[in-house]
Amino acid sequence: MTNTFSNKHRQEAKQQLNQSFDLIIVGGGITGAGIALDAVTRGLSVALFEMQDFAAGTSSRSTKLVHGGLRYLKNFEIKMVAEVGKEREIVYENGPHITTPEWMLLPFYDEGTFGPFTTNIGLRLYDFLAGVKKKERRKMLSKEETLNNEPLLRREGLEGSGYYVEYKTDDARLTMEILKKAVENGAIAFNYMKVDQFLYRDGKVVGVHAVDQLNDESASVYAEKVVNAAGPWVDELRSKDNPKLKKPLFHTKGIHLVFDSVVFPLTQAIYFDSPDGRMIFAIPRDGKTYVGTTDTAYTGDFENPTASLQDRAYLMRAIHEMFPTVNVNEQDIESSWSGIRPLIQQEGKDPSEISRKDEIFVSDSQLISIAGGKLTGYRKMAESIVDLVASQWKAENGRKLPESKTKKMPLAGGEVGGSKGFKQFKKKVLNTGYPEEMLEKWMNRYGANTEKLINYYETAMHEHVFLEADIWAELMYTLEYEAVYKPVDFFIRRTGALFFDIDFVKKYKKPVIQEMKDYFQWDDEEMKQHTEELEKAIYEAQNPVKEEMK
Repeated sequence: MTNTFSNKHRQEAKQQLNQSFDLIIVGGGITGAGIALDAVTRGLSVALFEMQDFAAGTSSRSTKLVHGGLRYLKNFEIKMVAEVGKEREIVYENGPHITTPEWMLLPFYDEGTFGPFTTNIGLRLYDFLAGVKKKERRKMLSKEETLNNEPLLRREGLEGSGYYVEYKTDDARLTMEILKKAVENGAIAFNYMKVDQFLYRDGKVVGVHAVDQLNDESASVYAEKVVNAAGPWVDELRSKDNPKLKKPLFHTKGIHLVFDSVVFPLTQAIYFDSPDGRMIFAIPRDGKTYVGTTDTAYTGDFENPTASLQDRAYLMRAIHEMFPTVNVNEQDIESSWSGIRPLIQQEGKDPSEISRKDEIFVSDSQLISIAGGKLTGYRKMAESIVDLVASQWKAENGRKLPESKTKKMPLAGGEVGGSKGFKQFKKKVLNTGYPEEMLEKWMNRYGANTEKLINYYETAMHEHVFLEADIWAELMYTLEYEAVYKPVDFFIRRTGALFFDIDFVKKYKKPVIQEMKDYFQWDDEEMKQHTEELEKAIYEAQNPVKEEMK
């Protein structure tokens, strides 16, 4: 077997499914990826199945922050803030290329939810609970200092602001780096492989029946333990295990809008109250400004949620209220995305009040399911699942598992010696003489693996390819090391281009698809399907759906 992670070798990789595994994981979002990494590095044999692309669900559709959940203090979720807050630093040190500190401004107004006293107390408590390092602890700013930091803020009624650090990430890439590290350590992972049934022996779940979505081949795969980490689909899978199940999940939808920084020149990340009291982020990123999120009950299509007219109108109102001199309108929206949050049902609570804590369910058949939780807490969630498996095994057959090893384990691309080492790594790579802008982009996206991209770039410089050398290098790397199969995988999950550089997608879609056709030997029909899927994604990112049925 090759040591790459490519769908070109899919049939070869599928032969490994004939063995029996210690653990099968259903779901290739950040939770499933985290469990795979924790389990495989404790010595378990692991197979993971994802019915779409890795991170195609909630894990590529978040606010793209590894944040400590300041707003959960409002709901007195002290334990969650403490745990998730401390995890930010761990995620940062293990993947400094994919996570970066970002100073956030929390303005307070005379009529707002937060005042100077509550903001100061809240941020001080946050620093304490989250174990924030000294240079990143909160500061309180006057009205003048606040406006110096971000002149676009509404001046009327402004009293000052809190200034504190969050961490910016690319959620889909973070998921990918976790999963690649799991695969490096021996896990087997498939995208586009749908688990449609569980397999049983004497009433206990002993495996899954999986159908390859690319060629309809199916396989029965066996394991000692099966974990359902399917995000919004957790209930659906639990219902297959137990049709009488009372479904505990409540789904809400959050959307984000993207503007060019020419029309929305935000220079400072802002966390602000919307007119109805919901907290919203506005964040500058790569020459764009994105704003989100909404939080509305959702019962539609989980696979392909889209922004509705009301969603857009809600965020536009919030933008105009907080940034009155920014004259953006619907035509200025360059792109958008929508995600589904699978939350644990809590009677009588408003969607934005429902806890984001995770919960584990073990059914009579011993199917283990995990739901809820936050991007930032993925590592602790994974640890708790593998700890549960370890305790079951100890009770059942005396088998002992070592403790979790992921706390100080660099993710794929993070093998640069933490945040300090990453600075040195960057200096070294920038001295290689290749275009600086290209290297910066690659280092912040692929970290230590930038060296592999440089090798592809060298090849492209000497061979005739359809694409510019840098784009071809990135495409080839993601095809060979990141299991890209469809154009949408490359343009959405691996590069984020559909969200943050949609013109790039429009410009390069044809040559990229042509390269992929040659690489995978697609026939014309398959090429047409993948092209239409990408066209649909471009259309939906730019056009709202009509009013949703209530």
